[in-house]
Amino acid sequence: MFASIWRLRHFTRPYQKQLYFGVGAFGVARFFESMVPFLTAAAINQMTNGDYDVMWPVLGIIGAVIMRYTVVTTARFAVRKVGLSVAFDLRQRLYSSLQNQGAEFFSQHSIGDMMTRAIADISLIQRLISMGTILLVILVYASLFGFAFMIYFSPLLTLLLLPPMPFIFWYARYSSRQMGVASKRVQDQLSELGTQVQENLSGIRTIQAMVQETREIRRFAQTNQAYADAFYLQDRINSAMTAWMPSLAAICSLTILSYGGYLVLNGEMPLGNFVAFFMFVSMVVQPFRVAGFIVNLVQRAAVASDRLFEVIELDPEIADTPSGRTPSVLSGEITINHLTYCYPNSTQKVLDDLNLHIKPGQTVAIMGRVGAGKTTFLKLLVRLLDDKSQSVIIDGCNIQDYPLAQIRAQIALVPQDPFLFGEPLKDNLTYDDPNRALEAIWNAATSADLQHTIEQFPDQLDTLVGERGVTLSGGQKQRATLARGLIRHAPVLILDDCFSAVDTQTEEHILSELKRLRRTQTTLLVSHRVSTARHAHRIIVLQDGKIMESGTHDDLVAANGYYAELERVQREGAENQNFEQARSAQ
Repeated sequence: MFASIWRLRHFTRPYQKQLYFGVGAFGVARFFESMVPFLTAAAINQMTNGDYDVMWPVLGIIGAVIMRYTVVTTARFAVRKVGLSVAFDLRQRLYSSLQNQGAEFFSQHSIGDMMTRAIADISLIQRLISMGTILLVILVYASLFGFAFMIYFSPLLTLLLLPPMPFIFWYARYSSRQMGVASKRVQDQLSELGTQVQENLSGIRTIQAMVQETREIRRFAQTNQAYADAFYLQDRINSAMTAWMPSLAAICSLTILSYGGYLVLNGEMPLGNFVAFFMFVSMVVQPFRVAGFIVNLVQRAAVASDRLFEVIELDPEIADTPSGRTPSVLSGEITINHLTYCYPNSTQKVLDDLNLHIKPGQTVAIMGRVGAGKTTFLKLLVRLLDDKSQSVIIDGCNIQDYPLAQIRAQIALVPQDPFLFGEPLKDNLTYDDPNRALEAIWNAATSADLQHTIEQFPDQLDTLVGERGVTLSGGQKQRATLARGLIRHAPVLILDDCFSAVDTQTEEHILSELKRLRRTQTTLLVSHRVSTARHAHRIIVLQDGKIMESGTHDDLVAANGYYAELERVQREGAENQNFEQARSAQ
């Protein structure tokens, strides 16, 4: 438990002066608090001896109370500010770590789980620093000052408090272990709950379209019940601690009251000293009343710390180790030498001994059945996946020798899934550079056949597209992401089946614009349409991760292979569609 908490020291170090100030100030506050019983004893003893002029002790008590209030207020503010600052830094560090993770990480960790770690787990650590530190410091200082003054007033009575102490520490340690197991279960169930909510809301249209609302509500109820059960178990342990600690404190108080009263009645202890001693007993015992809460807080924060560092301490999935010997601007020459790729924890070859050479300025179309390895190949070119065999060569240099930022900036990938942020359309189109000129934005929109669509919106480029572009149709989202890729004028442009939701007329317009804009730049097209591929300088057909066919449109049609069959099916389908449209028009 404490090893987990100790790992947080690196995040508290920048604020250690402020933290030490707060901890020290609480010690000063405890000193002023200790003066109240001490001066009370002096006043009572003075009055017991017949001297009722207690103005100075009373003024001392008032001054001690005022000073304690001032110091405690300052100390609490200092410690809580440290808690806020550490939470801020942890959240930044976690977010930065997530930005450097790749496909393997996100295939194993859900977004809901990451949200729980970023919000709930960090909040627990913040509470530990802001509240737990205060309670723990109060407990330590109360014990130090309390026992010191108790020994001063009566060493014998002080000894009577020691026998229960070993049992208190044993019980606290035993309960903390139980609390650790329960707290981890609570946090894991909370992550599961967050994951289910995130997936449900992301797929709400599918759920409603398939009339599965009732089933999803039942499924959520099961997950919600599991979370509640875990929380009930944690609360039972905490409640038991909260009940036992005050009981032990009450036993100590009764013992002191009984034997101390006997000493006072026999004249062996002044009344003022006994009253002060009893006040110090309350000072020592009071923090133990919240010991269960402290253990609960520490244990939950320890679990949260472990969960955070699981992500924070991960090395970036894609190593960025540039050699410094690569060109600053790519020309677009791509060479693939015997590329074989398997996904992590799998022995199945997604790409098998692939060899390919693409000259600068060429347009290459990549075709093949689902699962042939097309998208995997494209991800390797932008290092969203990493090639450990060093088979990908860009402009004569291994792709791993380039800075990662340069590869992803100069090889623009328009992905198969058209993702848009819930921001104005203009911000989506200029995501990589918000300062782009308005003319460049409209030129890219025109090339992607998006200009007319934008002009129909009341707010045009300032139109909010909603989360994941929900207010746009599938074709509009594809054209928007295509415009976002075209506006970059990257030396290499990769289009991963981004014409699937547009009609053939729109497709022809976009392809003609690609020819015009990218005459001297390299372009890779993944498509299932022959109408798209036929415009390329070269077409390659992948099957089971291997290049089965390669050549121009005419070459592949003459070869009478997969591509020729696909061309025949799509041509006949288009002819039948045109015939039906003509007959309907008559």
